[in-house]
Amino acid sequence: MIPNVLADRYASSALKEIWSAEGRIVLEREFWIAVMKAQRELGLPIAEEVIADYEQVRDQVNLESIDARERISRHDVKARIEEFNELAGHEEIHKGMTSRDLTENVEQLQVFSSLRIIHRKAVATLAALARRASDWRDVVMAGRTHNVAAQPTTFGKRLAMFGEELIDSFVRFEHLLENYPVRGLKGAVGTQMDQLSLFEGDPARIHELEGKVAAHLGLPNDWVCVGQVYPRSLDLRVVSALTELASAPSSMCSTLRLMAGHELASEGFAKGQTGSSAMPHKMNARSCERVNGFHIILKGYLAMGAGLSGQQWNEGDVSCSVVRRVMLPDAFFAADGLFETFLTILGQMQIFEGTIARENERYMPFLLSTSFLMGAVKEGAGRETAHEAIKEHALAVARELRDGTLTQNDLLDRLAADERIPLSRDNLQAVFESGQTNTGAARSQVDAFAEAVAELSERHPDAAAYSPGDIL
Repeated sequence: MIPNVLADRYASSALKEIWSAEGRIVLEREFWIAVMKAQRELGLPIAEEVIADYEQVRDQVNLESIDARERISRHDVKARIEEFNELAGHEEIHKGMTSRDLTENVEQLQVFSSLRIIHRKAVATLAALARRASDWRDVVMAGRTHNVAAQPTTFGKRLAMFGEELIDSFVRFEHLLENYPVRGLKGAVGTQMDQLSLFEGDPARIHELEGKVAAHLGLPNDWVCVGQVYPRSLDLRVVSALTELASAPSSMCSTLRLMAGHELASEGFAKGQTGSSAMPHKMNARSCERVNGFHIILKGYLAMGAGLSGQQWNEGDVSCSVVRRVMLPDAFFAADGLFETFLTILGQMQIFEGTIARENERYMPFLLSTSFLMGAVKEGAGRETAHEAIKEHALAVARELRDGTLTQNDLLDRLAADERIPLSRDNLQAVFESGQTNTGAARSQVDAFAEAVAELSERHPDAAAYSPGDIL
């Protein structure tokens, strides 16, 4: 079998099991058995012994035998029906059902089960992010816009910024999970004609049958007026939710890669790990790069989902089949690998406070230029005059630091010597010392983020305690 790199290398065993060929066949057989049991309870003459015979061989999956049958019938569902019937010694499954009654529901169960796994890991990610943000709540650093130093912030605040984005995406993701609708047994064009024929036209029993099927699948909602297939806009919604949920982790990893390049932070480095085969000193942000790569993959599958949405012919067709067979499992494999990797990063990442302090020394006088401006204005200087003086000296200091003629930022000394700035060196130093620890509401924002995550963790304590598995 041709390997699936996303599944084999990155996805967790639980997710791989859901989408494996064997796992899917067992799900189908469980579904057939659940339908038989419901039909028997509602009056169809299906013996308990027959159902027991099917249950006894449910897990006997021979892929080669099923493939051989499909090569003859050219119909995958027909091949799996024949295989299960021969194993059980009966022909009682699939009564009143079409292929889509089977495949749509089972695929939706795979999707729903996968959504629950990702939900768990998203909660764990938020819990880990909140811990890290609180750990580094007070570490002052240069905040950057356009990747240029702008104003003081804290590293905890930077993490909380990405964390709040993840919370916002999580709310919509959870809404999808709590309202995900199942197609049910609707027949060839959605009218439930065959099931009604089995039950002598009794709509009450058909409604009850639908309820039993939904209960077996455990899905929270159901389609009523659906046709042969459920709307593929639902698949788009699923892949879109995965892509959005992965956006905050991807942005944070992009930022961590930038910080690693300036030795401000690291994603962590496991014992024995090699950063470069040629350059022993390198500690590459390979896991962050992987997270960014997974997000690109998800956006590719999002384009595929968008391509299927709005393309349904009449009550349905199967032109979407080949796309969905790739898109749905692989989107979940990518999302699963992304969160497993990101959780590992959060557990291992480091910051280098010495390098951060040296960067602060270099940039902090620039970052506090507005404070110097306000101080000069309060002492009677014209705003534009003071602004021009500060700009002149700041640009000169920056230029000399860059070309190496200056080794230490002496902006305060230059401002003190300029008659246009009515502040003494001691006054400027006082403004500087007060301002370099002033990060606005950064600390309280970290606290607000941590509090929001704590409430979420209380609702999902097992998910919040999840730890990632071993990954390459």
